[in-house]
Amino acid sequence: MSRRKLPADGTMPATTKKLRCAVYTRKSTDEGLDKEFNTLDAQREACEAYVASQRVEGWTLVRDHYDDGGFSGGTLERPALRRLLADIEQGLVDVIVVYKIDRLSRSLMDFAKLVETMEAHGVTFVSVTQSFNTTTSMGRLTLNILLSFAQYEREIIGERIRDKVAASKTRGMWMGGKVPLGYDVVDRKLIVNEPEAARVRRVFELFVETGSGVETVRRLQAEGISSKSGKLLDKGDVYKALNLRTYIGEVAHKGNVYRGEHEAIVPRELWDRAHTVLQVSPRTRAAQNRQHAPALLKGLIFGIDGRAMSPTHAVKNGRRYCYYVAQRVLKADMVVDDHIVRRVSAAQIEGAVVSQVRALLRQPEIVVGTWLAARREAPDLTEREVQDALRRLDPLWEELFPAEQARIVRALVERVVVGPGGADIRLRVEGLAGLVRDLGTFAPEEISAKRA
Repeated sequence: MSRRKLPADGTMPATTKKLRCAVYTRKSTDEGLDKEFNTLDAQREACEAYVASQRVEGWTLVRDHYDDGGFSGGTLERPALRRLLADIEQGLVDVIVVYKIDRLSRSLMDFAKLVETMEAHGVTFVSVTQSFNTTTSMGRLTLNILLSFAQYEREIIGERIRDKVAASKTRGMWMGGKVPLGYDVVDRKLIVNEPEAARVRRVFELFVETGSGVETVRRLQAEGISSKSGKLLDKGDVYKALNLRTYIGEVAHKGNVYRGEHEAIVPRELWDRAHTVLQVSPRTRAAQNRQHAPALLKGLIFGIDGRAMSPTHAVKNGRRYCYYVAQRVLKADMVVDDHIVRRVSAAQIEGAVVSQVRALLRQPEIVVGTWLAARREAPDLTEREVQDALRRLDPLWEELFPAEQARIVRALVERVVVGPGGADIRLRVEGLAGLVRDLGTFAPEEISAKRA
């Protein structure tokens, strides 16, 4: 092919169409990009030299630089590439120049999308080391063959990386990622952070003691136990910790478990006890705990004579029946007034109290009273926020463990007086205000997760 010579003054012939050329460069990692002359500079220099050699054809460089350092060719989500595509769509580029086609993309599917965009806007594509033209069928065939090999190379590299990770984990090596609470990373190895390790062990101890994720969280937060970032541990943090085999000196990879290079911070016996509890469903654990739970209204329930009613129980045919009994009955006082309730079923009175409490929480006057009390400590609190917080208790109640139920009842109920006509319940408005603050522990998504 003959080439036209530039006129002596260096200007292009009047008939030559000007083609605006954009050079695109890319490097998968950011290693070495801080050097004065790096890989991106070398790619750009070669491309600019090629454009200069085509000046007689009307090629000229655009001012913008399109350089993606530290971005994989397996995705199109690269800032410089997105900017280049935007300029193509605005008609600002005629030719894309790259050092090699895999700089633009290593994915055959992604490159097909790029070529489609180029053709839609009349843009051609040139690789300075692989000569072809995408506007011809032969050029597109050559491109597809080269891209197939580029994608194959990318997949092989991925397989090698995965194999290396698997081999390293088999040897128990730490392969990076978020550093778990209880450890620091020194020379790419996990080293025990003893103050944090004590927090982790506390999580396991409380869970074994309570058998409840919710109660464990409440007590952890009451003790001010936090994550590495300083945020108080929540329910998600607790269950992640309980299932992280790193804490017993192991490394897990794709269902297999290997002995780790790092030191364990949770004794195996404590881990096994926690996982024995975890194997029981939350609903079953709650039912088991309720059987041995202390009386819900102990210290809160009185007869109309002003004397406390005491919890007691009887076992019949292997079944346990719980009651609240008047003091005069317990002391074998034979003179008991007819208007004094001698004994009441614990299940019935506790159920009635809880039902009335839940109904009262929905009353507008209770919501307003709670809001006014809570505003003393939280002036910005709105009435709607108080209403939403109180509503959370209703769907959550049945899922709470006995200790948590008792804590809430004692916060809300001042006194229960039982007489022949029924029960009179007196609520603590201050307790309601405190409950509004505490209910932040139980987010709506947690409630739904517990029910799932």
